[in-house]
Order: sequence, then structure tokens, then C-alpha cells
Amino acid sequence: MSMIRRLRKLLRHSVLVLTLGGLSVGVATGQHKTTSSAPKSAPAPHVNAPRPSVSRPATTTHSSPMAGRPGNSTGGHGNVGTRSGTTLGHGNTGTRTGTTLGKTGTGTVGKTGTGATGTHTTGRTGTLSKNGNGGGSIGRTGSPASGKGGAGNISRNANRPLPGKQVPLRGGGTANLRPNGQIRSINRNGMQINHGLNGSRHIESTHNGARIVTTGKHAGYVQRPYVTRNGQTYVSRTVVVNNVSYTNVYRSYSYGGYCCYYGYHPAYYYAPVYYGWAYNPWPAPVYYGWGWGGAPWYGYYGGYFAPYPVYPSAAFWLTDYLIAANLQAAYQAQAAANANAAANANENTNNAPQEQQQSQGNANADTSAGNSGQVVLSPEVKAAIAEEVKAQLAAQQAAAQQGSSSSGGAQGAATGSAKSDEVPPALDPAKRTFVVASDLAVSADGQECQLTQGDVITRTSEAPDEDRKVTATVAASKKADCATGSQIAVSVDDLQEMYNHFQEQLDNGMKDLSSKQGKSGIPAAPDTKTVSSDVPPPPPDANAAKALQDQQATADQMEAQVVKEAFSQGS
Repeated sequence: MSMIRRLRKLLRHSVLVLTLGGLSVGVATGQHKTTSSAPKSAPAPHVNAPRPSVSRPATTTHSSPMAGRPGNSTGGHGNVGTRSGTTLGHGNTGTRTGTTLGKTGTGTVGKTGTGATGTHTTGRTGTLSKNGNGGGSIGRTGSPASGKGGAGNISRNANRPLPGKQVPLRGGGTANLRPNGQIRSINRNGMQINHGLNGSRHIESTHNGARIVTTGKHAGYVQRPYVTRNGQTYVSRTVVVNNVSYTNVYRSYSYGGYCCYYGYHPAYYYAPVYYGWAYNPWPAPVYYGWGWGGAPWYGYYGGYFAPYPVYPSAAFWLTDYLIAANLQAAYQAQAAANANAAANANENTNNAPQEQQQSQGNANADTSAGNSGQVVLSPEVKAAIAEEVKAQLAAQQAAAQQGSSSSGGAQGAATGSAKSDEVPPALDPAKRTFVVASDLAVSADGQECQLTQGDVITRTSEAPDEDRKVTATVAASKKADCATGSQIAVSVDDLQEMYNHFQEQLDNGMKDLSSKQGKSGIPAAPDTKTVSSDVPPPPPDANAAKALQDQQATADQMEAQVVKEAFSQGS
């Protein structure tokens, strides 16, 4: 019996040992399986070492056609691509496949990205950081081969208030003074007076429905309502230059709730074959002598402008014609401004208090964002102007083929001054290069600087701000004008006037070329006869010159009163 009990006890002990051994094997096996099935740690995504951000003036950041979203950080952050291993322009870092979104590539501000594709969809609205040096772009702009750029916002720095003070005037109105005491602007009794840094003066008022704009002692225009055709309203401008008057027609229309913009409407147009002759290459390059060597304006601007050595087509001849015409006008305007400043200085010496003499005498000593060294109109900028000439020739040829009886008129299609609430040419994404048409003081990163006729700017944003201004970059400028490369705020009205003036000068150039074709090495042109526009201009306003003179005299009296009043307040 005891033997049986000992056998049972031994059997239970064996079973217990076997059971515990099995459990040990199971646990060890489970641990091994868990270890072998765990994923290996993924290597961290490779990101190029960030380059130090470079402090530059706020300029348009051109992105690659495949660029991702704008970086959220300020001070030079670039864009993040979403394609595998793609570098998006200079200074922007692509991400590898599998990298989570939100990683930001860093790079230098302002470098231009290039893409392999020739198309560019409308970009996202860009924003600028407060310091204007990063954190996105002012609208993504495609490269010349990329098509349209995206709409962007105007830089806060470009349009921030200029230094100086505003003085309320007795009886209403205000005067804005520069830090040195010089009058920047006066707004009183419906008259707006603006002084440029170079001594120029722009006066504007409205009387009996006529808009009167004085740009010099014997220069300006008087604009009056003209006719309404097919629901479109046209105005006429009698332009006075050195006591010589002529008339242009403009089509008025509204956009974005603002009225009115004015689009140049030519008096005539040529046969389509003449525009094609001007656009297409000539049989052989043409050597042409302009005879400017002894002209004062040509010597005054030194190395800023040099004509092409040869002309492969009329488009390049017209480019030099336009630039030269603007520089001649700028030279004459500066001479008139100097004479006006001298006359004012003599009057101040006799009539003004001592502090006013000091203030007005220091007008040209005002610090501004101007050039200080020799500048030049680069081949790249001239090429951009030539492309704009070609674009306008092509548009005018298409308009001439339509005929003046078409809807809106042939030249309406050519100029782009189209129906109400349609984007004006000044904001057309395809038109970004503008030649300055008159003296213009603008804001450049919070400093005031001067633009004069013949300077070239490139619009970099499309959406106007609440002041109807957009951002532009100075592409070329003469000595003492706004520095090349600086970012400025410019009104859409001023851009539209630049566009209108460009078209008017192109018409003048085509007329001059038609008289020179077949001579001095220029090939003979086909049909150069003209056909009247659907809205021909009226005769010049016989009272325009007197209206401009009267406005000049009224402005002189007003300024004398304002100066005394402003300085009596301790300004």
C-alpha cells in the first residue's frame, strides 16, 4: 500500500515538472516571436542643412511651377515640395517619399525657382512677413516661360506711411510735410497738389465736369465727357505740351467697385499686314543711325541707354524709339522743374520767413531710397520692353483684322480697355513690365523715392490693397531715382496711365516708321494707310491751355497761404 502511494506521488511530481517546463518554453518562444516581428526604426528623413537666411529688400519670391505650400516661418523660409526628391528652385528643399507634411525647407530669400514644365497654374495667395524678408511670396509668379502667376498681397513695408507730418488747415483741408519741412502734398477745396523730390509738381482738380491735370508750367491735360457708344462711355483729353495741343480719346470703365479707369482708344489703325511687317523679322538686320550724338538729353543720361547696334525687326527699332522718346520728355520735364524750383526760391527769398527759406532750400537734400552711382538699362530689361512691344503689335494686328465695326471697336480689343468690371490692363497677369510715363514719388520700404519718365518697373502683385495700390519692383532707373531692385507701392491708376502712354507712343512710333520705311536701310513696308477708329477724337479744347494756366496760378496762391499757415503752427 505504501508502495502504491509512493508511485502516485512520484507520478504527480513528474507531471508538475513537465508542465512548468512547457510554460517556460512557451514564454521564451513568445518573446522571440514578438522581437522578430517588430518593425525596424525608420531612418529620419534627410533634410539639407539650412542655409543662413540673407537679409534682403522685400522682393517677389519666384517659386517653381511645382512648388508646395508657402513656409509658415518668417525670415527666409522657403517652400516644401511634395514630389519625391525634387528640388524646388534655389533655396527650397524637397522632401522624400513618406515624409510627413509640414517640414519646411529653408533657403535664401528672393532666389528664382525654375521648373522643367512650361505651364504654371494660378498660385496661392502669398503673404509677406512683417519684415518683408520671408514667410511666403508676394503672389507666386511664373517665369517668362511659365505662364500666369498667382495673385498676391501688397507688401506692408512697401506701402507703410512715409515719414513726416500732416497738418490740418484752417477752413478745411490738410498739408503733408516731409521731415525737412518741404511740402509733400496739399489737399484743399477740391484741389490736390503733389510735389516730387526732384522739384516737379502735379496739380489736379475738377470744375464743371472737367478734370484738369497740370504737370508743368505749360503742360497737362483737360479731360471732358465725350460720347457714349454701344453702352460704353468715352472721354476726350486735350493734351498741352509746350503750348501745343492735341486730343486723345479714352474709354472709361469700372473695376472692383471703383470708377473710373481710363483706357487709351487710338484715333486710327493700320492694315493688318503693316503690323505683321513690324512684328516679323526683316530679311536682313538693319543698321540705323539715330543722330542723337549731340542731343543734350542723350549726353545727360550718359550710359543709362544705348540703342541696339542692329535691328532684326521693326519691334526692336520701336523699342529704342519708345525709350528715347521717354528720356527726351524726362529731360525736358527736369529742366522745367529746375526752372520752377529756382523761381520759387527767388520768391521765397523776398516773401517767406527765414525758416521757410531754409526748408524749401533743402528740398533736394531730402534723404530717399535713390541711386547713388552709375546705372544702366540692362539688356534683360530692354528685352522685356521689346516683348511688350511685340505683344501690342500682335494685339493691334488682331484688332485690325476684326475691323472697327466689331463689338467694342477694333482698338478696344487691342488696348484691353474693355467692358465694365473687367480687369484693366494695369492688372492683367500677362502685362508686368511698365515704362514710367511721368514724375512720380513713391514709397519704397517706408522711404520716399522718385521715379521719372523712362524708368522701368515690374508689377509683382495683382490684388490691389484698400488704397488701390499694388507692389512693383524697380527694374531700371536713372541716377538719383528709386534704386534698382527696390520694392515700391504704386497705384493702379498710375500703372494704367503708364500703359496708356506706352500705347500712345507705340502709335507715334508706327507713324514715324511708316514715313521712314524704304529709307536709311529700313526695308519697304506693305500697306501703311490708316483707317479711322470707331470713335475718332474731337478737335482740341480751345480753352484747355487757359484752364491749365488758371489752375497753376490758383495752386501758387494756395501754396503760399498753406506755407504761412503751416509754419505759424510751428511746423
